[in-house]
Amino acid sequence: MRAVVYTQYGEPDVLSVGEVEEPHAGRGRVRIAVRAASVNPLDWKQVSGMMAGGGQPDGPTVPGYDAAGVVDEVGDGVTGVQVGDPVFGLASGAAAAEYAVLTAWAPKPPNVSFEVAAGLGVTGETAVRVLDLLGLAPGRTVVVDGASGGVGTVTVQVAVSRGLGVIGTSSPANADFVRSLGALPTTYGEGLAGRVREMAPDGVDGGIDTAGKGSVRDLIALTGDPGKVVTIADFGAAELGVQVTTSSAGGAPRLAEVATLVRQGRLELPVAGTYPFGQAAEALRRSREGHVRGKLVLTP
Repeated sequence: MRAVVYTQYGEPDVLSVGEVEEPHAGRGRVRIAVRAASVNPLDWKQVSGMMAGGGQPDGPTVPGYDAAGVVDEVGDGVTGVQVGDPVFGLASGAAAAEYAVLTAWAPKPPNVSFEVAAGLGVTGETAVRVLDLLGLAPGRTVVVDGASGGVGTVTVQVAVSRGLGVIGTSSPANADFVRSLGALPTTYGEGLAGRVREMAPDGVDGGIDTAGKGSVRDLIALTGDPGKVVTIADFGAAELGVQVTTSSAGGAPRLAEVATLVRQGRLELPVAGTYPFGQAAEALRRSREGHVRGKLVLTP
């Protein structure tokens, strides 16, 4: 099958389109004919080698952790889905290919394209997971740092759907976009705690760091408790008592919640750019530069 591949770590230019062996659906998995795969920061971090500990790839490697497409193989033990069903979901890797094996999935909402659905896997599962970790009741207030990025965009909307008040950080250029999601916008960076206190004089009940750019201490100051702060990107924050979460185990129920919100018209995910597999390097470079509003998507 055709896939985006790399055989050495480095800049996004190491990516090319090549032929690799098709995967197959093992027990508890489904395989899809991929219509679109999304780009996540984890992809360019993986391709750069920053997660490899100094080694090199063991042969051609395919990036990608979420995709949308049509089921064409159903593994043993799988129920509730059949060949021909359109779905979106999570892969353990190798999603940027003609075929990908999903470890968790949900039906593709009929009111969105495959390109939009492809971006809902990692962002949606992560958004629901971090909000579940905080466990805030309706009426509480949460700060989402990085509210205009892929995960932040979905986190804000899921939080609003749960009846939470949301303050979202972004660049000034994205303030109106953050407001359109249902959050009160403010800028990120130095002085964040002071700005939020003016906006929420009654206090803040939770903080979510999606960007990993130094907001954790401000979020702790705002909530008064590191246990009320969750980060998906600042791995050193565990030393401060902050909840650091990376695992997507048990993701299917979270994806189902996201799919329901999309079907109801209560969650939208803008696609910031669509690139054919042959332009994957350009997509990863753009992701690495940051300030992307929504998701970047690859298509076969």
